[in-house]
Amino acid sequence: MRGRIALTAVALAAGVVGARAEMALPLAPHRAAYEISLIDDYGGQRSTSQTPVAASGLIAYEFSGSRCDGFASNFRQFTELQRSEGDPVSSDIHAVTFEDGDAKRMRFQIDSRMEGADSPAVAGSASRGADGGDTTVALSKPDAETMNIGKDILFPTEHIERIIAHAKAGGGTMEARVYDGSDTGKKVFQTLTVIGREATTPTPESEFAATLGKVRRWPVTVSYFDEKARDAPPEYILSFDLYENGVSGTLKLDYGAFALQAKLKRLDLLPIPACPD
Repeated sequence: MRGRIALTAVALAAGVVGARAEMALPLAPHRAAYEISLIDDYGGQRSTSQTPVAASGLIAYEFSGSRCDGFASNFRQFTELQRSEGDPVSSDIHAVTFEDGDAKRMRFQIDSRMEGADSPAVAGSASRGADGGDTTVALSKPDAETMNIGKDILFPTEHIERIIAHAKAGGGTMEARVYDGSDTGKKVFQTLTVIGREATTPTPESEFAATLGKVRRWPVTVSYFDEKARDAPPEYILSFDLYENGVSGTLKLDYGAFALQAKLKRLDLLPIPACPD
């Protein structure tokens, strides 16, 4: 999931198609809902008058498709933060993406609102050059613009697949450059992923034990850095249990001064489309 979930590995030496072929369990089309709350203000040590003292909201996520037809995701996050001073601050983000099955092209549209004010929609596509060439981004919104973001770029679904492949190979740390079209559509994230040992205890998502109880999972932490902000701390850190079928368990989103929890409240697995013969 993206979310930036939403949710980047680095066996960058391996080809994308090869990495996808190694997946023993296909990514599961699914719908998931997560309930947002404030879980940590770090004892006020990093707080200001703008630091939230309470939070609420919802993430709704749908993932569908297959390696044959490509992968589509529909992500919606509404968050309301209550600060120690002033009125609550609300944000509403809606992101729709499509990645083709061989991870060579991605289309995206992202609409966001903050405190009732519309931000310009961001839309466009990103295409990887032949034989591992540079990735080109063509924005259509807010303004038409084309830019080259270099080699070794992972798209979001490809990123998740690489993390799972790395986890199955023993875990550890990975670095990768990730592009998802977020922010202004011009940002590339440098990511550091830490994958723990495969979990051996019962799933913490106990209400979904019938669905997830027999699926392998690993604790994953992904730090997202703005590639252009040298020596800066991560913009946020995402921690969660990643299941082998691509489902993300309850999430922790750490923004430095405070952290949110997005607790998995609903999960519906959808049919996996059959590839044509």
